[in-house]
Amino acid sequence: MKPTHSVRKDPDIMSLLSRLPLETAAVLTDTQLSHLKVAIGSGQYRKHKVDIRGTISLPFFPSRIYFVLLMGRNIRSLSRQEKSIAITSMMLLTVIFLVFSSVLGLAIIYVLKSALGINLLEGYSLGLWDWIKNY
Repeated sequence: MKPTHSVRKDPDIMSLLSRLPLETAAVLTDTQLSHLKVAIGSGQYRKHKVDIRGTISLPFFPSRIYFVLLMGRNIRSLSRQEKSIAITSMMLLTVIFLVFSSVLGLAIIYVLKSALGINLLEGYSLGLWDWIKNY
């Protein structure tokens, strides 16, 4: 049989219980406390890849200003609007990539055609091959 770890020893729960009246804190079960910990945020997401915090004293300003920069992986589920924006931006980036790749591919094929001396339309040229030769 495993030894059970009381949820009442958890620092977040101890902080919560210290702010409750004694009679209320005494009647809460460990299961209720663990559910409360999940509901109020247990602090398990406090670790960020980038966590920069500081304060700035500005001249001629009576109090100090604090700043916080947190960056990390978003583990929350996206809202419907966020999903729509993500899909739209991904589609737009895909279309831009495909158009750019197609134009670049056609330009390379055109330069290779011109380098081999193949003329599809007599007397007509875009001038790209002449520009590359002179460059």
